[in-house]
Amino acid sequence: MPILTFMSRKDSQKKLRDYPLDKGVSLTIGRLEDNDVVIRHMAVSGHHAKIDAIAERFLLTDLDSKNGTFVNDRPIQNRWLVHDDEIVIGKYSLIFRCALDEVRFPGMGGDGLRDATAKNETAGLSGPSHRKGADAGKSGCAAPILSFLSGGEGEMTLFKALTKIGRNASSDIVVEGLFIGQTSATIRRHDGSYYLCYVGGIKRPRINGRRVKDEVLLAPFDTIEIGPLKMQFVWGTATDENVREPRYTTRPPGVQE
Repeated sequence: MPILTFMSRKDSQKKLRDYPLDKGVSLTIGRLEDNDVVIRHMAVSGHHAKIDAIAERFLLTDLDSKNGTFVNDRPIQNRWLVHDDEIVIGKYSLIFRCALDEVRFPGMGGDGLRDATAKNETAGLSGPSHRKGADAGKSGCAAPILSFLSGGEGEMTLFKALTKIGRNASSDIVVEGLFIGQTSATIRRHDGSYYLCYVGGIKRPRINGRRVKDEVLLAPFDTIEIGPLKMQFVWGTATDENVREPRYTTRPPGVQE
């Protein structure tokens, strides 16, 4: 399995700790004690960044941190990690390395990843966000897709002007859960952009680990969580493979709880 090596930038020869990255597991990084990687420094946000293991790959996401997350000296919002990437948070480095016998994800760096490298400059997720990188990857793409990470399977292309997500059996994506609203959230298309809007229910949606208070402009590789459902918003060319009926997370329309 890949290893994340925690080091001080002041002393590049001193290794502080190794963190193994297991398949199918998320690793959180931040100043607070509930993180998997705790960095006790005031320049580091309480919940600063996370790494999600998705299939054979590993996706680094900045959680709207105050001072940003950098990979190889470039600010990022989301990035697929490749062998020898250096993640810089505050005064510390995290080196992503794969073993010699592991796939090192060749050809996935740079433009091939459609990285959203611009830092999110908004202060929070209350109200519509105008984030750099939200338009990245649109060129030549017919429609974005929702890629199901957990609570569902496959992908769903967002052709509709309004996609409804919630407990109601008529929703485009049905999510079970006592605290999920009949319509928990919607994804609406406007002027070529897509917005996730919180509608109702005790359990609010989250984007990249942050609760949605109102409406948020979606950017490439944003992770959306609603109860047990976890999806990733990805711009991609519509093909016969991903043009399909909506995926229902637990039950098809018309089936009562």
